[in-house]
Amino acid sequence: MSHAKRLRFIRFVLIFFIFALTVSGLTAIPLRWELRLLTRLAGPASALGTALPWLGEWIGRVNAGVQEGYGTYPFLAYGTDWLAFGHIVIAISFIGAVKDPVRNRWVIEYGMIACALVLPWALIFGEARGIPLLWRLIDMSFGVFGILPLWLARREVQRLERIS
Repeated sequence: MSHAKRLRFIRFVLIFFIFALTVSGLTAIPLRWELRLLTRLAGPASALGTALPWLGEWIGRVNAGVQEGYGTYPFLAYGTDWLAFGHIVIAISFIGAVKDPVRNRWVIEYGMIACALVLPWALIFGEARGIPLLWRLIDMSFGVFGILPLWLARREVQRLERIS
C-alpha cells in the first residue's frame, strides 16, 4: 500500500471512529424518548418481550426508572447530558490524529486504552448497580468494537513510521 493510500485509510478509520463516538454520546440525550420506543419494541407487552420475558422485564424496569426518575427529578438527566458531552470532547481529541496520525499516535493509543477499560468498568460497576450480565456484555461490546478501528489505524501508523 502506498504512503498516500495508507494515510487515507488511517484518516478514514479515525473519522469513522469520531463519528461513531459522537453518535454514541448523543444518544444519551433523548434517553426518555429512546426508552419509550425500546419498550414498545422489546418491553414486556411486545412480541420480543413475550418471547424473551427476562429482556422485556428488564427493559420495562429501566424505562420505568428513567421515566419516573427524570419526571420527578429532571436534573438526573443532566448526568446523561454530561455523558454525551464527554463523548464529544473525547471525539474532538482525535482530530489531531486525523491531521497528523504519526505525530499524534498517542491519541490513538489513548483511545485503545479507554476502550480496554470499558470491560472492567462495565463488569465492576454493572455488578454493583445490579445490571444483568447480558446487558453488561452489550456495554462491553462498545469497547471491543471501538478498539478494532483504532488498532487498525495504529497498525498502519506504525507501518508509516517504519517507512519514514
